[in-house]
Order: sequence, then C-alpha cells, then structure tokens
Amino acid sequence: MTDAFASYQTGLESPAIRVVPVTPSDTQDLPEASRAINVATSGTLRVTTVGGTTTNIYVAAGIAFPIRVSRIWNTATTATGIVALA
Repeated sequence: MTDAFASYQTGLESPAIRVVPVTPSDTQDLPEASRAINVATSGTLRVTTVGGTTTNIYVAAGIAFPIRVSRIWNTATTATGIVALA
C-alpha cells in the first residue's frame, strides 16, 4: 500500500492513525492518551482527561468524540464497544 502522507508530521489536527480497543478500568490508565473516543453503543463514559479532570460524559454511538483522555473508568461507564482513536 502506498501512503502519500507517510513523510508528513502527525499533529493533533490530523486524523487518527491507530484504533485501540478499551477495557474500562478504575485502576489502569490507557497505554497512550486518546485523540478521540468512539463507542458502538451510546452511553456514559467516566473519563480522566490528560489535563487531570475526572467527569462523566455522554457519547453517541458511531461518533468520534474529540477528547484526550488518560483513563476510562469502569465505574459509571455504560457505553460499550469503546475504542480510543490515537
């Protein structure tokens, strides 16, 4: 496969280049901060942002929600099929 953009620097405004399945955890951070979050089933996510804020957010299924998080908590999370876009 040819990638015409391989020589370009990736920035925050760039599209995600990895999709990482997420298992919510009350004790473990994600392996790397997200660029956005996507879910298969709409619901609430309890997240900790890279800035240190912990809060509940609602995420609709199939929509890339642009938020940089370091953790997605199991407690209070009702959305399923969670992936981090990085």
